[in-house]
Amino acid sequence: MNFTPEPRHWVLAVFLASALFIHFRGKVRFPLKRALDFTIVLAPVNALMYLFSRVPAKAYLDTRQFPELAPLQANWQAIRDEALRLTEAGQIRASDSYNDIGFNSFFRTGWKRFYLTWYGKDLASAQAQCPQTVALLKSIPTIKAAMFASLPPGATLQRHRDPYAGSLRYHLGLVTPNDPGCFIEVDGQRYFWKDGEPVMFDETYIHHAANETQHQRVVLFCDVERPLHAAPVRWFNRFFAKHVMAAASSQNEASDEPVGAINKFFFHAYRLRLKAKALKASHRRVYYAGKWLLIGALLWWLFV
Repeated sequence: MNFTPEPRHWVLAVFLASALFIHFRGKVRFPLKRALDFTIVLAPVNALMYLFSRVPAKAYLDTRQFPELAPLQANWQAIRDEALRLTEAGQIRASDSYNDIGFNSFFRTGWKRFYLTWYGKDLASAQAQCPQTVALLKSIPTIKAAMFASLPPGATLQRHRDPYAGSLRYHLGLVTPNDPGCFIEVDGQRYFWKDGEPVMFDETYIHHAANETQHQRVVLFCDVERPLHAAPVRWFNRFFAKHVMAAASSQNEASDEPVGAINKFFFHAYRLRLKAKALKASHRRVYYAGKWLLIGALLWWLFV
């Protein structure tokens, strides 16, 4: 019996090849049962970003390759002053509602944030309280999102990888312990933050962080557009950022600041997620069996 592949079979083959590439990329990998995360859903998009990337495939990148970001380091003390005022006022904080899908799990382990801009979405609170920082960010078109991010003493970020490869992550140390006990580890390579020093890394590698000191860490956290070959791929990346990443916008305070469609959906879907987490805690094998069954059924429905 002859088998003639249909277009959906080619799509499935591309998806599976991309997913395997994402899984085996880097030195540090998740066990297979955890490998099926949202990064895998975006595997074909991310594979395209890696294929056309103009920067090397490694955990950390030389910030000198991004000269447009130099004004941030040159003005780090002015940026720090605005971050300190927010810190003293308690404005760098966790979300008080389930409306921040990208960072929701981080809040439980102590991480906090204050949004400055998010993929074209302006925030009135940031413009009012951080005018110098926001003006600097707006002067650099490759910065797609930014926030102040705090890691208090004892806080941690569990091993994870960000789902979207269309950007790179930039941190500028503002208020740090300047100590190896406050660190980030990307694909097995460790770095500790220092006041006034920038670091650039590929956040789609598996990474984790911890503050084992007695001093707070506050950084300027930016998503910087990944440099790409080929104008059509750059156009696609910007289109995806504008229409998908922007839909994950959140807010600093309960006000008129917009909440994106993805986070509106997440607010309601998280109730089901809480039930799934309870199942995971009480019947771990049943939870993972159900997870794989649902993903398999979705792939079957899409491609078979």
